Amino acid sequence: MEQIEVEPARGTGPRRWIALAALVLAGVLCYALGLHRYLTFHALAEHREWLIAEVRSLGYLGPLAFIAIYALVAGLSIPGAAVMTLAGGFLFGTVLGTLYNLLGATLGATAVFLIARSAFGGILERRAGPLLKKVEADFRRDAVSYLLVLRLVPLFPFWLVNLVPAFFGMRLRTYVLCSFFGMLPGALVYTSVGAGLGMILDRGETPDLGLIWDPRILLPLLGLALLALLPVLYKRWKRAR
Repeated sequence: MEQIEVEPARGTGPRRWIALAALVLAGVLCYALGLHRYLTFHALAEHREWLIAEVRSLGYLGPLAFIAIYALVAGLSIPGAAVMTLAGGFLFGTVLGTLYNLLGATLGATAVFLIARSAFGGILERRAGPLLKKVEADFRRDAVSYLLVLRLVPLFPFWLVNLVPAFFGMRLRTYVLCSFFGMLPGALVYTSVGAGLGMILDRGETPDLGLIWDPRILLPLLGLALLALLPVLYKRWKRAR
């Protein structure tokens, strides 16, 4: 894997904190208004007919509205991304639903990345100790592999994976592409479940939101993560020789 060129942090003075303050304020406001309560499976089940009617009435604007809402949820790190992904499959089917889910998640994650890079990008470089600087150098050298692993393995919080590359100065284009394709397998799993949500609800059942931990799904994800790490492992083996 070729070395990734680092993009410098942008923003100087107090202005770089404005977007961060707006993001935090928007998150607090969402919780204060109780909007997060609508991102539950029970809310989705209760309002499913209304959602279908609204999407149909909006026409081509329906997918755009869904992507915008998903981006907002992802950007504010509001719990309920799994429910949003189910809704994408339920409203648009597996193929289009996966695409819309990925676009929304990637847009939201990118917004957090840009805000964090602007606000905190230079702090790590100025204040990091020798050990953290070594970790930073390793991450920058194999940024693609590491970010793909972070996106593929469902062990790391979504908000944390959005922030780490910003601290380490990853380029925007690299971040967007790795996020989109790294989230693809997991999004496809949940969206396909959402596509069959109508039948699940008709049977009075509840979808298993922990299905990502099923060995039949988790092991292939871990295999993909290992594949993404192969260039890193090969370079270390080559240096050791």
